[in-house]
Amino acid sequence: MEVNDLDLIVPRLGKCRIPSPMAGVNFVDDDAHVLYHGNLKTVERYQEEGKKPPRFEIAGPREKIYFDPVKLKCGIVTCGGLCPGLNDVIRAIVLSLFHHYGVRTVFGFPFGFEGLSYRHGHVPIELDPKIVQNIHQQGGTILGSSRGPQEVPEMVDTLEQMNVGMLFTIGGDGTLRGAREIAKEIERRKVKIAVIGVPKTIDNDISYVQQSFGFVTAVSEATKAIYSAHAEASGARNGIGLVKLMGRHAGFIAAYATLANSDVNFCLVPEVDFTLEAFLKALQERLEKRGHAVVVTAEGAGQDLMGTTGERDASGNIRLVDIGIFLKDRITAHFKEQGIETNLKYIDPSYIIRSVPATPSDSAFSLMLGHNAVHAGMAGRTSMVVGYWKNEFTHVPISATVSKGKRMDLRDKLWTGVLSSTGQPRKMR
Repeated sequence: MEVNDLDLIVPRLGKCRIPSPMAGVNFVDDDAHVLYHGNLKTVERYQEEGKKPPRFEIAGPREKIYFDPVKLKCGIVTCGGLCPGLNDVIRAIVLSLFHHYGVRTVFGFPFGFEGLSYRHGHVPIELDPKIVQNIHQQGGTILGSSRGPQEVPEMVDTLEQMNVGMLFTIGGDGTLRGAREIAKEIERRKVKIAVIGVPKTIDNDISYVQQSFGFVTAVSEATKAIYSAHAEASGARNGIGLVKLMGRHAGFIAAYATLANSDVNFCLVPEVDFTLEAFLKALQERLEKRGHAVVVTAEGAGQDLMGTTGERDASGNIRLVDIGIFLKDRITAHFKEQGIETNLKYIDPSYIIRSVPATPSDSAFSLMLGHNAVHAGMAGRTSMVVGYWKNEFTHVPISATVSKGKRMDLRDKLWTGVLSSTGQPRKMR
């Protein structure tokens, strides 16, 4: 993907003049960057053309900060669907503001962007270390969440009236688009309010972000469903275990869960088209050879086979037709027509996965995202997202993250690894 270095420059509210109250830490220099491209030849090509190679600003605490912590008030919203690690991020932001910088006023706005709109009547929650002390041990979000847009001027009115100088938006693509519009309205009004995003997508499909929180937990939980599906399939004559996992537009969870469990025989993802005839033929061949099969499908796979509902959810996303139920019915009908007895067990663990607490690894990752979000905001960055790239936490403009969705590269090692692990045909068309 062609990337311009200017596309990755993060806006700033102004010059940082206040010494940071943090002590005993390694401050990050503003000139510290991590390259977008990891391939040396690509970097050299940019240099030969007289261009700067695209790079991300590295996240972390700065020696000088923009906001006076004594005067600063902050706000947090969580939007969209539930995801493991939401409470971990909230907790990390609150603790960092209190203990790293001495900020004493942090509002949690209930039910996402609704909490910033006066017409819903939600009362902000004042957050402090005592309130968030143990929230990382439970799933969901203590602030509640919602989908759908709100009136941007109303939300900025709320921020101004409450004298909020920094807003943390925790959410996915729709949330980040909303945050971008809030930042634009703030800029139009010429007020100094930072808008910092923390990318929340269980599908791991935000551009320019290598990994989002909740993804590792989702893969871990998904493998448990696959284990069960394999046990059911292998324990019955012509047993078929069918598991539907999250992934509207990208199949990362399905792919990684497949690699984590070598018992999967078919992995169906949105990035790869297939025909029902070719899939059923390959599935029948598998049963004839081995007597059982495990099929994993992402929720966005095979949508072209079923048509569209024409409906949209509150976030504006097209409502998907249920590929799991569709495959269950078509597989059952196919083998019945062939006179072949099968025993199919269908498992959909999606909402169970979304609501569980984060794994220790994900919890640590969420904490680091929260800390770096605070560091970025205190250093006057705005209209940005805390990313993760080549093992570094980074600053990414919101405009870049919402420019296009991240999808699996079918030429990459991830998908070729899936094909090698499952043994499924490269093309099922």
